[in-house]
Amino acid sequence: MDQTKEIDREKYIEAAEIILRAKYVTALTGAGMSVESGIPPFRGPGGLWTKHGEPPMDGYKRFLADPKKSWEDRLNPSGPMVELRKGLQNAKPNPGHTALVDLEKMGVFKAIITQNVDNLHKAAGSSNVLEIHGNVTLLRCIECNSRYKQDEISLEILPPQCPKCSGIIKSDTVSFGEPIPPDVLQGCQEESARCDCMLVIGTSATVYPAAAFPQQILRQGHPLIEINLYESDITHLCKISLQGPSGEVMPNLVDVISA
Repeated sequence: MDQTKEIDREKYIEAAEIILRAKYVTALTGAGMSVESGIPPFRGPGGLWTKHGEPPMDGYKRFLADPKKSWEDRLNPSGPMVELRKGLQNAKPNPGHTALVDLEKMGVFKAIITQNVDNLHKAAGSSNVLEIHGNVTLLRCIECNSRYKQDEISLEILPPQCPKCSGIIKSDTVSFGEPIPPDVLQGCQEESARCDCMLVIGTSATVYPAAAFPQQILRQGHPLIEINLYESDITHLCKISLQGPSGEVMPNLVDVISA
């Protein structure tokens, strides 16, 4: 057998053993998983912001100042938003997403904290998903945090109002300068407190607040397992680093765990 493949198999076996010993396995997922489903990244080569420039850093402040105009801009998108919307509309869960569902069905996986807004974890069938940056398919009241499917809210009058509290509704995706919704942040903190093994998939885990959760796992004395295309800033902190696309690595890992 090729020596590299033998080393890789040993790493898979070690990762599987760590996961099976753990009582509460969670994952932190990032843009790498979305890219594998055809969604363009924001940063880096070919990224939307690389090509079109970064959006204003005070996006939430601008929304609060003129929510009607913000809604009008949202309904008549231009520039990078057109490209992103097309990517999101066409995206389907990839084998990395379905592998996490398989682990959940096996009873060895409990929760996902994701930085992605694409809804693909839920579309794949994962049941406990905490979307730290929101969900592009939902709308959210900025007063009571109630969330609605887009067809549940009339857009005849802008900005739309929450049916429960009459607060202003915006997209569920978190704008620059907008606080992470408190219910999601609390959920992430609770899941991290329970976690005794975290898979870090498709992210370098350097953007806060998401980056704080792997650090919390380490402080609690528990292992991180990284799945990423390349070495990252946290590779040296991980017990195991499995390099490759999540759509290949995760199904391989499931096979080893279920063997």
